[in-house]
Amino acid sequence: MSSELLPFQVDLRGVVDLLSRHIYSSPRVFLRELLQNGRDALTARAEFDGGDSARGIRITPLDAGDGEFVLRDDGIGLTASEMTELLSTVGRSSKRDIFDLPRSDYLGQFGIGLLSCFMVADRIVIRSRSARGGAAVEWIGLGDGTFSVREVTDELPVGTSVHLTPRFDQSDLLTTASVLSLATTFGEFLPVPVRVDLPGGGVEVITRDAPFLGGSPDDTLAYGRDLLGAEPFDAIEIDVPATATRGYAYVLPFSPPPGARQASRVYLGRMLLGERIDDVLPEWAFFVRTVIDSTGLSPTASRESLVDDEALEYTRAEIGATLRRWVMELGLQAPHLLSQFVATHDIALKALVLHDDELARFITKWLSVETSAGRMTIDTLVRRFPEVRYAETVDEFRQLASFARSDRPIVNGGYVYDSEIARLLPTLFEGVTAQRVDVADELDRLAEPPLAERDAAVRLEDRATLALASVECRAVVRGYEPHDLPALYVADDAVFRRIDRSRARGASSGLWGGVLGQVDDFVNASRAAENRPDAVARLCLNWNTPVVRQLAAVDDDAVFARSVHLLYVQALLAGHRPLAVADRALMTTALGDLIQLSVGLTEPAPSPDPDRPA
Repeated sequence: MSSELLPFQVDLRGVVDLLSRHIYSSPRVFLRELLQNGRDALTARAEFDGGDSARGIRITPLDAGDGEFVLRDDGIGLTASEMTELLSTVGRSSKRDIFDLPRSDYLGQFGIGLLSCFMVADRIVIRSRSARGGAAVEWIGLGDGTFSVREVTDELPVGTSVHLTPRFDQSDLLTTASVLSLATTFGEFLPVPVRVDLPGGGVEVITRDAPFLGGSPDDTLAYGRDLLGAEPFDAIEIDVPATATRGYAYVLPFSPPPGARQASRVYLGRMLLGERIDDVLPEWAFFVRTVIDSTGLSPTASRESLVDDEALEYTRAEIGATLRRWVMELGLQAPHLLSQFVATHDIALKALVLHDDELARFITKWLSVETSAGRMTIDTLVRRFPEVRYAETVDEFRQLASFARSDRPIVNGGYVYDSEIARLLPTLFEGVTAQRVDVADELDRLAEPPLAERDAAVRLEDRATLALASVECRAVVRGYEPHDLPALYVADDAVFRRIDRSRARGASSGLWGGVLGQVDDFVNASRAAENRPDAVARLCLNWNTPVVRQLAAVDDDAVFARSVHLLYVQALLAGHRPLAVADRALMTTALGDLIQLSVGLTEPAPSPDPDRPA
């Protein structure tokens, strides 16, 4: 056969650029592609003439041989015609073939995998003898876009060897240290032996049995320990026969960040696809880290993610069903372990019960919520207080919790999923109701002062409102428990939004401040058109507290105003509200006057004389 140089039927430089920029994430994948080609060739040969455990893959790194990288396999081998077609098949129509997902035929996969080697080498030599007979052949591909094919008389063994002459800037990837690392990462669990030649002689076998595929319980847990960096809470076996998917889901012994989603380590035919593959787990299953191997899921062209098809969707659903069964069985067989699991993964389970009606009826009672009477399980809550009352936001809860009655606690619905869980309770527990509590409505339900003291209370409201005019807060007088709580700062969401706009306007440029001012004008006009009262905060003074009654009798306007200011700031701090500029000014002035009164000064202390020596 002629060794005449022939052009590829693709723009080789363009294709290599396409591979490196848009398909493969790194040149390091060249070794994964070569291992995949070798494994496929061994599989094809086993189907042709039967298996042989002695067959495998052998890699000679750059610094362990005669200056070139070599990967040999004992697979099916290639004929001369297959050699010629090798790269022309890849681009027969156009570059579009490279994106034809997924790759399925052996020759097409071999061709694209071989092209990945051009990311690390300018010259590729393939020598092969086919198990189906014929002469041995040699294929040489060059980075300038040409190749040659010839028959050789050398007595080559059945199989294929790939020889790479590295590019000057990629030689590090072909050294022993890099090859051992990459081969272990990608092919550690391949079902065929992979051996790496070492400098100075010696061979290292990098393949071993996969502990997540039928390994002993101790090996399986040890693998999970290495994966998580901690002892797994449990290991849940995964088996989806329809897509030939097996593995384990390792339950995290710690709570992941809210909203986190655990990616999966995925192998296809025991070849690593990726360490963090999304979309394998349901969105709610962020309490596990999964390791699976599959021969029924399809990779994309890059072999770095999965095609989102019906097979993947089915597998995801089956894994979700397995996790739900595990939770239910844990509750039936080991309630104490379920209690520990719930304490660690409370948020994940709340997300789960919102997606699964059957599991919700079983698991919800184990969940816990924050209430004004302390944290308690939902089972305790609905048994003791079947009329469940909840606040929609954390701000509302903090205000309501200050004066909520002990026999009518408020649930904090401001945390992730807690409002949804509260609304779900009537459908899960017979005789239970759920009601959202509004801050303004609860304030209006508080007891007003006795009729005989009403005039004094109204006068106190008017004077206190005048004292708080600079911070746009209105005073109201009510009686509530506890009696040692003199004042509450009460505001709804509209007030907090107005306060935030005011702060932003004060810190913004003229243009942005004008925009925020127009927003305020629009909101005020809308409220006026709908006959709604202005959104203002309220300082609720507790008439049951002696200090408030004594305050009502104070005639000195300055003392009265400073006392109201201090009660206002105290209520803000108790409600975990940040102090605005005007709030800090009130606090500074009131505290300054209080200090002066405490040390017996009736007038502000004089400023120090700068000319007087210290």
